[in-house]
Amino acid sequence: MAQENISGNNVKTASTAEDTFELPIEGFQGSPEEVERQWYEQIYKGRGDTIRQLTWRALLMGSVLGGVLSLTNLYIGLKSGWGFGVAITACILSYAIWSGLHGIGIAKTKMTILENNCMQSTASAAGYSTGTTLISAFAAFILITGKPLPVGLTMAWVFCLAVLGVTMAIPMKRQMINVEQLRFPSGVAAAETLRALHSHGEKGMRAAKALGIAGLLAAVDKFWAEGLALIDARANAAVHFADWSSVALLEKAQKFILGEESYNTWQGRTAVFSWDAIFVAAGAITGMRVCASMLVSGTLCWMIFVPYMQAKGLITGSGFREIVQWTLWGGTACMVSSGLLNFLFQWKTSMRAFSNMGKMFRRGSRNQDPLDAIEAPSHWFLIGQVASLAALAYLGKQTFGMPYWLAALALLLSFVLALVACRVTGETDTTPVGSMGQLTQMIVGGLHPGSATTTLMSANVVSSSAISSADLLTDLKSGYLLGANPRKQFLAQFSGIFIGTLVTVTSFSIIVPDASVLGSDQFPAPAAQSWRAVALTMSQGISQLHPIKRNAILVGTIVGVVLAILPVLFPKKQKYMPSAAGVGLAWTFHWYYSLLFFMGAAIGWLWKKFSEKQSEEFTYPVASGVIAGGSIMGVLLIFIQNGGEMFAKFFGG
Repeated sequence: MAQENISGNNVKTASTAEDTFELPIEGFQGSPEEVERQWYEQIYKGRGDTIRQLTWRALLMGSVLGGVLSLTNLYIGLKSGWGFGVAITACILSYAIWSGLHGIGIAKTKMTILENNCMQSTASAAGYSTGTTLISAFAAFILITGKPLPVGLTMAWVFCLAVLGVTMAIPMKRQMINVEQLRFPSGVAAAETLRALHSHGEKGMRAAKALGIAGLLAAVDKFWAEGLALIDARANAAVHFADWSSVALLEKAQKFILGEESYNTWQGRTAVFSWDAIFVAAGAITGMRVCASMLVSGTLCWMIFVPYMQAKGLITGSGFREIVQWTLWGGTACMVSSGLLNFLFQWKTSMRAFSNMGKMFRRGSRNQDPLDAIEAPSHWFLIGQVASLAALAYLGKQTFGMPYWLAALALLLSFVLALVACRVTGETDTTPVGSMGQLTQMIVGGLHPGSATTTLMSANVVSSSAISSADLLTDLKSGYLLGANPRKQFLAQFSGIFIGTLVTVTSFSIIVPDASVLGSDQFPAPAAQSWRAVALTMSQGISQLHPIKRNAILVGTIVGVVLAILPVLFPKKQKYMPSAAGVGLAWTFHWYYSLLFFMGAAIGWLWKKFSEKQSEEFTYPVASGVIAGGSIMGVLLIFIQNGGEMFAKFFGG
């Protein structure tokens, strides 16, 4: 299986002493020109100019893995409102797959470390940056209007947003990564993972084996929970297999312990136990601070606030879909106020972003700069921005009634706020997408009131471009540390947009055929609930809301402000303080999800306490495997259940 290098003929198929190569994590010293020259001479030469990087097999592997992993983020995003980066998972899987193919003789050579780095960029674009807009703004659009957009239109919108975001990162890269050498911690972690895999093969295979076993067990567990009912539907047998599913057995056990009437009452408040390994694994990754905040806040919401308000007759409804329409306002206000205040606290970071804006565009004009030949050129930025703006402005006008001036404003806000978001990501490893989108909703709602969908989709332009830009810069940081060619890495990232758009939009249209799915026990869609709440508030005005909802917004805002200020006042105690994101999120989804998150965080904490070395090696692979295996099985079951409708929808049957 010979491989062609897509751009460049001088290649090296063997590893280049990875055991002795040290990542330049601490960076270089000197003027901007000296810093860039040191990287070029000491890191790039002998690696990025000679080692295989942008190959067809890297792009194919990244597209396949990214497409598969995009399903996991889509699934867990609709359940929890969160997404998880797929880069490290893709690195481990790619290394294991290609090593296996090489071991049995199908592949003549193993992937080089820089091929895997390109694969990582492709997978990340496909699996992460194209799906986040679907679980937030597009799901919120369905909640508001009651129906989804046509599949073709959704694909065009998502694709143009991804192009806008990745090309927007081009002028930021040299300033933020080369010159200022911002940390981008997730990029450092991915580079460290690749170096460990390629320098210590046995360790990498152990991690891959752990990921595979965990994924298989999680898939079996998910089938036990949700797949047996499909057998009943097709077999028409006397024995009902669904009666022996884990869901049914847990329900029977709790009815026996609590009594059927009591169980039904608490089930309507979501304050019962329900098993889903995906959220346990997600808790192990998220950490104790956020997960403990979720559990305490969720208990306050669903076990104290909701029963009290129901007893007083102040809120209506007895199931999650009805009750969450009352609880989400306080939770959303908490997340919005804390996010915006944290954004203001980072004003120095924001000012540095704007003060260096001119330098980003001046860099390409220097003569005889060897980096100009390997960095993504400025005209790619201009072409991408103009083309995507024109397409988005036309789609926005025709579909949402968005004025052209509002589309232009959205582009301007996109660049300004993406600039800030990328810097915040580089310094803190947290992309403030939620607060960026909500800030835009407030601006647009003030300038163009009256339309919730226009407000929503304008904010979608800003948040999606910010996350795509930050995702690309995080991957480019990995390449910078490994000595990769940034232009080739950009092309790899850009190629992932195509498969990511195709897979995520197609899957989303099948998983969420209409609004009835969202807000259900299967897909609470907390991110969409929050986006919908802000859009409706800005279009209708807070004065039109029920007094209980207005009071909830006031209390939630105060709590969010307090939780944002406390770490500033007591920075040394920050790890012991509640997380505003965790506190607010718990009011937008089921109580038992917060319990499962906490269980995962507790398992991760105990594992690290009793075996730190083993925990560091296996926690992330095992948790990633559980999320991937359970999510893929969950999506597969939905596809099986809706197979006829799927073919009718896409093939005209």
